[in-house]
Amino acid sequence: MTQILPLFKREFFGYFRSPVAYVFLIVFLVVSSGLTFYLGRFFDARVASLDAFFSMQPWIYTFFISAVGMRLWAEEKRSGTWELLLTLPVRISEAVMGKFLAGWAFIATGILLTFPLMMTVGYLGDPDWGPIFTGYVGSILMAGSFLAVCSFTSALTKNQVISFVISIVINLGLVFLGWSVFTNLLAFLPLAWVDALSNFSYTTHFNGFTRGLIAFKDLVFFLSLSFVSLLLTVLVLER
Repeated sequence: MTQILPLFKREFFGYFRSPVAYVFLIVFLVVSSGLTFYLGRFFDARVASLDAFFSMQPWIYTFFISAVGMRLWAEEKRSGTWELLLTLPVRISEAVMGKFLAGWAFIATGILLTFPLMMTVGYLGDPDWGPIFTGYVGSILMAGSFLAVCSFTSALTKNQVISFVISIVINLGLVFLGWSVFTNLLAFLPLAWVDALSNFSYTTHFNGFTRGLIAFKDLVFFLSLSFVSLLLTVLVLER
């Protein structure tokens, strides 16, 4: 695993050598703040919390993280640098982990740059900082799971648009499974089946973090989903 760190540095700093990265961060911050204040009715709630912000995260990640993840391997295949990478003394598992960690760190940077929202809440009231802290922890873990799924879909094709669409479909499905409106449509199924399906949703396991709880089962879900997705990425690339 000695090559993971050099690959991580190359990929992570590579994001910031392109103006696209800065455009992404700015748009992400604007959309996150805009949806929180307007669609989430932040001021109308008259509560010093970031519940409105966190409730928007799964929907925002579905599109923004898919946009980041679509190029992880599709771009390597399209440009031909994939063959060059294979000639280097780097295991495929190391390459997958290095590129994933770099993308995750880049996305986590964008999430942490939303700190002005925390300052706004602290200025307007006396918030409970526990749920805010755990909410950010959950956001970063969830973002990693989103990106791991995108890494897998990106390995399936050399077309970034196809990777982007497949990522949205899969991640949106994993969001919908925990959405109350969707689960109500499954009322014709046995309750145990509905509960089982909802346990495969991002939102089901993210909600605990937003309430100030870091449950072991929620950690296991996000880490396991990331691990399985990255393992599938390695298996696809090894073929």
